[in-house]
Amino acid sequence: MPVTLGEEIMLLSLDDESGQAKDRWAAGWTVTSGLLLELALAERVRVDGGAVEVVDSSPTGSALLDGVLERIDAWARSSRSPTVAGWLRKDRGKSAEASLASLCAQGIVTEESHRVLGLFPVRRYPEADGAAERELRGRLAAVVLEGAEPDDRTSGLIALLHGAGLHRLAFPDVPRGEVEPRMAEIADGQWAGDAVRDGIRATQAALGVLAASAAVAAVS
Repeated sequence: MPVTLGEEIMLLSLDDESGQAKDRWAAGWTVTSGLLLELALAERVRVDGGAVEVVDSSPTGSALLDGVLERIDAWARSSRSPTVAGWLRKDRGKSAEASLASLCAQGIVTEESHRVLGLFPVRRYPEADGAAERELRGRLAAVVLEGAEPDDRTSGLIALLHGAGLHRLAFPDVPRGEVEPRMAEIADGQWAGDAVRDGIRATQAALGVLAASAAVAAVS
């Protein structure tokens, strides 16, 4: 299976040399959103009115996605209100860690660890094989900057990045004003079927709320 949407977002967030994540909080929620959308595209989950439901628990062919699917299923069964926002809050840390572990297992990034002041453990994930990221950035540039027609997964990725305000992760050297209109057009979701479109819109709304909450917390 190709690199998942969640892993692609994680790749975009990692600085190639330092291995540190940029926009760590927003990127973490968006990684979780990417994995959820991947499962929606695979018709394993459905989002209806903002509520998440597993409709097919069969294996996807990806250990990363299968782990997420299992966690969603258990959580949705036990939760009174299994919403997209609730899932993003609950699984952000696990999804980010699992995506990093998967990228390491594929040899795309490598894990390095050291201690700050000899006390505090710090991990970083510098790039080991840049082919996946080059392909990803080339695909995004072709769609957003050159007007190529995106496939469903690329459209979904752009929709999530746009919803989270992470334009600069995908296009660090391009002014936001030059990419935002095209990303907004794609994020509108006309490419997707009703079920996936509902999932995208619910996820975008949840990302907006969570990003605003994080901004308020940071100021406080």
